[in-house]
Amino acid sequence: MIASLEMTSMDFLMWTKGPLFQLALTVFALGMLVRLMEIFMLGREHNYALPRGSAVAGGLRTLYRRFYTDAGTFKSAPFDVVVGTLWHIGFIVALLLFIPHVELIKATFGIAWPALPNPVVDAITVITLLGLLAALVHRLLHPVKRFLSTHEDYVIWAVTFLPVLTGYLAYHRIINPYPLALGLHILTAEIFLVVLPFTKLTHIFTAWVARYYNGATFGRKGVQS
Repeated sequence: MIASLEMTSMDFLMWTKGPLFQLALTVFALGMLVRLMEIFMLGREHNYALPRGSAVAGGLRTLYRRFYTDAGTFKSAPFDVVVGTLWHIGFIVALLLFIPHVELIKATFGIAWPALPNPVVDAITVITLLGLLAALVHRLLHPVKRFLSTHEDYVIWAVTFLPVLTGYLAYHRIINPYPLALGLHILTAEIFLVVLPFTKLTHIFTAWVARYYNGATFGRKGVQS
């Protein structure tokens, strides 16, 4: 019975690591390609006014400045700034600096970089999980945010939270057998990839385009955005 269960969980793991992973990558790549093409094909009217500054410099300056929260935003929404920054950074660290993830990226795309020690990423993962939970509770308890929230907002939260949670559970082998735990983690990550191009999660990529465009527009006029 145990052997049969282990074989079943191993089959599930191989399925998530094989055909399902390839399918998720394909949907993600094609979906994001279409979304970005939609943005760039919109174009813009030619500006016949003489430039008063550098559009490129303005775009790059805005990208840099948006890394920092202005005092007004922090004063009006300190919880969003602190908690949002913590879990966003934690998510990126867990995604890109965890040794197994770096190895996966190397095997898939042929590129790699130094990773952080596993205990460090583990601690950051806990902070990320707590930050995401705090963000959800805050959204549910805040009258205005709860009113403005849509079903999509909660779906996005779930598909963001689950890969982090299942990764933590798999790393600590809380779910047995281990192939099942790892397969669940990979599956939730693949769901994240598939959902990303068709929801607000596209801001992971489009925010950079929007910020550069706004900065370039104002930079050409000689003012800061």
